[in-house]
Amino acid sequence: MKQFLLFFLLTCAVYGQSEYPQDYFRHPLDIPLVLAGSFAELRSTHFHGGLDIKTQQREGLKVYTAAEGYVSRIKISEFGYGKALYITHPNGYTTVYGHLQKFSKRLEDFIRECQYEKESFEVEVFPSSEELLVEPNEVIAYSGNTGSSGGPHLHFEIRDNQERPMNPLLFGMQVKDTKAPYVSAVFAYPKDATSTINGKNERVELRLIPKDEGAYEVEKITAYGNIGFGVVSNDKQDLAPNNNGVSNIQTFFNGNKSLEVDFKRFSFDETKHIRRYVDYDYYKSNKSKIQKLFIEQNNPLSLYKDAYDNGFVLVEDSTASVYKIKINDYHKNETWVTIPIEGKPEAIEQDNFIDTSEKTLVYSNKPTTLNSGLITVKFYENTLYDDTYIDFRVNCDTLFLDEDRIPMQKNFYINYDLSNYKSEHQEQLFVARYYGNYWKPYYVSSSRKGDILTAKTKSLGTYALATDTVPPTIRPVNFQDKKWISKYRYLKVKIDDDLSGISKYRATVNGKWILMEYDYKTNTLTHDFNDNIVKDTKNELKIIVTDNVGNSSTFEATFFRK
Repeated sequence: MKQFLLFFLLTCAVYGQSEYPQDYFRHPLDIPLVLAGSFAELRSTHFHGGLDIKTQQREGLKVYTAAEGYVSRIKISEFGYGKALYITHPNGYTTVYGHLQKFSKRLEDFIRECQYEKESFEVEVFPSSEELLVEPNEVIAYSGNTGSSGGPHLHFEIRDNQERPMNPLLFGMQVKDTKAPYVSAVFAYPKDATSTINGKNERVELRLIPKDEGAYEVEKITAYGNIGFGVVSNDKQDLAPNNNGVSNIQTFFNGNKSLEVDFKRFSFDETKHIRRYVDYDYYKSNKSKIQKLFIEQNNPLSLYKDAYDNGFVLVEDSTASVYKIKINDYHKNETWVTIPIEGKPEAIEQDNFIDTSEKTLVYSNKPTTLNSGLITVKFYENTLYDDTYIDFRVNCDTLFLDEDRIPMQKNFYINYDLSNYKSEHQEQLFVARYYGNYWKPYYVSSSRKGDILTAKTKSLGTYALATDTVPPTIRPVNFQDKKWISKYRYLKVKIDDDLSGISKYRATVNGKWILMEYDYKTNTLTHDFNDNIVKDTKNELKIIVTDNVGNSSTFEATFFRK
C-alpha cells in the first residue's frame, strides 16, 4: 500500500507538468465510442459535465476503469446520476461513471453493507485511498439507465484536482466526426436604448442563407450603435443523429477578434449560469437555445476568452463592416457565418413598448420583498441578473408572479401565512405550481415553520396552495398474498402518488429492514433476494410509503420461500 501511495504522489508530480496526458485514460466500454451527448452541451439548467456514451440501447455492458486508482466516492440517488462511481487516479484526475445498472461484485458488496447499515437506498460514501483500489482495465460496473437518464447510456466524466469537469476528448479518446457544426438561426441584439438593428431596438432574427458546407451568410443588415449577436448552433458526429454541442466559438469584427467561447472546462459553481449564457426568454418561448456572443453584467462564466468590449461591436454611421462567427467542434471541423453590416441610424419602430406601470421593480443587487395579503415573496441579493419589472398579483391564495421567462441566479422564496387554516388542515397543504394547458398542481419543495409555509424555486409563474388528502398507492407486481415465490429472484412493488409525490418509503420482512431500490421512472420498488436477508420460509412483508405532505399508506402481505 505504501508503494502505491508513493507511486500516486510521484505520478501527480509528473503529470502536473503536462496538460491533458494522452493515452493515459482508456475508453470505459469495449464498444466503439459513439456519443448521445457531448461535453458542455447546453442542457435546460446546466452545461453537460461529461460524455454520454451510447450503449447500443442496452443495459448491462461491462464498464472498465479508465485507469488505475481508487474508488473515492460512491453515490446512489433516485435522481441525478443514479448509481455513480468516482475513481481518483495517481495523476490527480478523477473519473466519474453515472447511470450504472450495478457495480462489480466487490463494490456491490461494499455499498450494500453501507445501505443496510444506514437503512437507506440512497447513500453517499467516501472510501479512503486504501479501501477500494482498482486496477487498469478492471470491470467496475455495468451500464444502465438509473437516475435522471432518458435511456440506457453511460455518463462519463474526467475532473481535474479542483473537481472541475473537463472534456474527456482532450485526453486522447476518439470519436468519428467529419461533419462541420450547423447553424439554425442568427440573431442581433441592441446593447442599449440608442442602438438599432434594421430600425428596431429589440432582438432581431436575421435572414440566414446557407452556402457551401460549413459556410453561411446573413442578408445585409443596417445597424447603429453597440450591438451583439447570438447563434443557434449544434454539431453531429458521423455515427449518431444526436444534436450535440459545439466545442469553440470565436467572433471577429472587421478582421479583429471580438470574443471567444471555449468549452474545455468549467466549474460546478458556474454551470447554473447557463441561464445567462443563453437567451432564456427565447428558450422558454421557443424551446431553442440562442448562445449570446456577448457578456452581460453578472455573468461569471470562465468559458469566455479574449473578450473585447464584452463581445459587443460599435457600428458607426456611414460605415461598411463585416461580423464573422467561427464555430468549431472538437475535431476542428469548422463553420463560418458572415454578416455584412451597413452603419445607418434609423428611427426606432415603437412596436416593442412594454407598460411597466402595473409591475413591481425587483432589484438585482439588493433584497426585494413583495407582499400582498397572506403571501410574501422574498428575493435576496443577486437572485436576479438585472433590475427587472415583474408582474406581481395575488388573488386569494393564488400568486401570479409574471412568466417563467426571466432567468434567476438562485432561488427565491414564496411564504404563505397559514394562520387562517385549521391546524389539522395545515399538514396537508403544499405550495403548487401551475403551468401548461392543464390546470394541474405540481409540488414545489416546501418547508413549514409554525404557521408559515415556505417554497423555494428559481422559476417565475403561477403558484397556489393545494391540498393533498389522498395517501400513496401500493400494489404488488410479481407476487400475491400467501403465495410461494421460491423461484423468483426479485420482489417487485408499484408505488404511486398522483399529487404531492412520494417522499419516503420503508420496507421490512419479519420486522427486519430490507433494501428496495426505487425507480421513479417506473414507480417500482425492487428487492433482490440475493441480498440473503430473507432466509425464513414464512415471511411477513410490510411497506410504508409517505407522500410529501405526510399522508402514508401501509401494505402488508405474507409470502413463502424455500
